Amino acid sequence: MIITVFGLGFVGLTTALGFADKNNKVYGVEVSQERINTLNEGKLPFHEPGLDDSLIRNLNKNFFIVDDLNKAITESDCIYYCVGTPYGENGEADLTYLFEAIKSTLNEIKDNKFRVLVTKSTIPPTTTSEKIVPFVEKEGFIVGKDIGIANNPEFLREGHCWDDFINSDRIVLGVSDEKSTHILKELYQKFDCPIFTVSLNTGEFIKYLSNTLLATLISYSNEMSQIADNLGDIDVANAFRILHLDKRLTGSGIASYIYPGCGYGGYCLPKDTNAIYALSKNRGYTPKILENTIKINDDRYKHIVKNISANIQKTDKIGILGLSFKPGSDDVRDTPASKIISKLLEEGFENIIAYDPLAIDEFKKYYNYPIKYMEYEELIEECDELVILTAWDKFKTLKEKTKKPIIDARYML
Repeated sequence: MIITVFGLGFVGLTTALGFADKNNKVYGVEVSQERINTLNEGKLPFHEPGLDDSLIRNLNKNFFIVDDLNKAITESDCIYYCVGTPYGENGEADLTYLFEAIKSTLNEIKDNKFRVLVTKSTIPPTTTSEKIVPFVEKEGFIVGKDIGIANNPEFLREGHCWDDFINSDRIVLGVSDEKSTHILKELYQKFDCPIFTVSLNTGEFIKYLSNTLLATLISYSNEMSQIADNLGDIDVANAFRILHLDKRLTGSGIASYIYPGCGYGGYCLPKDTNAIYALSKNRGYTPKILENTIKINDDRYKHIVKNISANIQKTDKIGILGLSFKPGSDDVRDTPASKIISKLLEEGFENIIAYDPLAIDEFKKYYNYPIKYMEYEELIEECDELVILTAWDKFKTLKEKTKKPIIDARYML
């Protein structure tokens, strides 16, 4: 099958290379020339294990980065949209990039071939049925006859994108016509997992169901840790580790989300939780659990800074360990470390030195804070106190390396 993928970020590049690895011909469309140049050199623009090897295997063989959009669309059976859907003004999903990509696709269709336009970008329930379908039909296409419209949510964890795609635990197809269902099932026939065909709204909803559950578990854990801190004489880390021994949780990866830390960050959980909250509120129902999940997360950094302020002098050198929002990734978008560092600077802490195994360059690119950066061993030697903000494995032995005071905001020691 021939596929075009718009957007070559974490989701788009994984999708494109995953389909290419299954012997499909895939065209990649990307607006960032810097990213295009990096990929054409056979390099990844971000850290994602497994994806690098697939890029080398497939580049200019089954996977082609193109600027000739007409050729790509004309040949393709499916067009996938993996573009950003960031925060809108009031927390809702901004669909600007998505509709620009769909419009550019429709402009290139000059024949009667049936193609399926598939949204993999995370979009709120009702978007496909109430916005995308009318938009396409306004452009002169009959959905289900001339063209197919579907959504196919992703369930990828940063740092594990490749494995999560190739070894999917489920595939969800939000579809409304038989032609699209048949084409998409044929595309996924080489994947050894259950395939669910559901309504357009259900397909979109399942993604939010997943991400809001994870966000809620994180905020629940952080709220419980703050209750414990307030009560006193509670070993929070040990309490949660014992909780994880519950046989209803053992062996389940979801247990890793039931643990306190600095709050959820990255690209997906913050924007998706806010988007479904905003959509529901606009439709007349204010979801109280999500409302408080968001508030607890938004306030989490203040609790951590309060703890730092109570234990560290403003003239001391503070060593920040970890800048990415999670270990195994160099993603610093909406990372709790940024909020914490910003608040510390605001309160007058000026001697801040930071280290991260992967994310220093990305952090510098996204944030312009007046702080220093050092290598791990050098930072430990230089600083008066140390603060762990990302749970990298190498920090587990920190107590063996120094007797200096440590604030473990990830409860990992």
